[in-house]
Amino acid sequence: MTGTAPEIGYMPDFEKYLARGKRRQATENLEKNVPEGFPTKLTGSYVWDPKILANGYNWNYHLTPEDIDEINRALQHFKASGKPMGELSIETFALPKLHATLRDISSEVHNGHGFKVIRGLPVDNYTREENVIIYTGLSSHVAPIRGRQDNKWQGKPADVLVAHVKDLSQECNPKDIPGPVVTADKQVFHTDAGDVIALFCLSKGHSGGESFLASTGHVYNVLAATRPDLIKTLSEPWPFDDFAPNGDVYKLRPLLYYQPATEADPERLIIQYSRRNLTGYMDCKRSANIPALTEAQAEALDAVHFTAEQHAISLDFHKGDIQFANNLSILHARGAFTDAPNKRRHLLRLWLRDPEYEWTKAKDLQERFDRVYAGITVESSVFPLEATIRSSNVAT
Repeated sequence: MTGTAPEIGYMPDFEKYLARGKRRQATENLEKNVPEGFPTKLTGSYVWDPKILANGYNWNYHLTPEDIDEINRALQHFKASGKPMGELSIETFALPKLHATLRDISSEVHNGHGFKVIRGLPVDNYTREENVIIYTGLSSHVAPIRGRQDNKWQGKPADVLVAHVKDLSQECNPKDIPGPVVTADKQVFHTDAGDVIALFCLSKGHSGGESFLASTGHVYNVLAATRPDLIKTLSEPWPFDDFAPNGDVYKLRPLLYYQPATEADPERLIIQYSRRNLTGYMDCKRSANIPALTEAQAEALDAVHFTAEQHAISLDFHKGDIQFANNLSILHARGAFTDAPNKRRHLLRLWLRDPEYEWTKAKDLQERFDRVYAGITVESSVFPLEATIRSSNVAT
């Protein structure tokens, strides 16, 4: 069955969400329990309530003068080696003392609360290339494997490993805008396509642009307690638009995956989706020749966003901050922002993987993650120094 989606767009409408929920509860016989095999409540450090999080968890690590000195030595050593950035690693960007702290951060991101912020890198002391080297080299100690964020560079096949998050909407054709990442718009709650998302603030805008994080486990608990029927909907297959030229290519998979504890892994809950692949965004419309969302899916999609929004923390990005977040246990969003001629918001983004702590994933997600991590070589690796529009939907 094909057709247009229910009345729902990329930007969630709270009144329409409430009305849809009220209508469905009045006219449908909705499930009163979570699906068989799913828990009524999740526990663990990755399941956190923002109201009490700050009382027991310090998510900031402030670089010390000794840390900065060590980073500077690593930078000079790497530059002197003449190696390409694709060879940045724990060995080529050695941080003998800071390494243990960065490995603790990786453990916290994967096995703890799911996020950590490193603060205080003196961005203005370095060139753009040096900032990219430092960011990539330091991140290697947190998670050594880097994922591709585009598969073309200057029209040729390549693995683009660093992306620029910056408003380019005034400098390009609206039809070329793949999503809100290159605009100043609000970004609704979603996940990216890598295991760990790292964001490095090169500069802040004039106002706005807050980073919001919410625990997927806590969002699950709220919905399981209030609307267990939506857990069922989220765990069933959804049609994800691949935005192919002929408009009829899509993937069927759930948004939500529950993984019971095994001998190797603890109990985990993974949510994976980008809203634009379900609603379209601006001139990048949802394809007409693929199955439409159902009313239940439209409500469930908004329920995830508004529940995350209600139970999120706000991290105010400062110049020199690097935020690491577990893309499998954290939903993230961004506030709309305003730039000024001499104050333009500009972040760098890496998608990372740490094989020591990597989460096991459902088979349905294999292709999504292979698009990011499979087949990357040093020779094909590109680290752009300036922001450009992504050429493909590799990140969907």
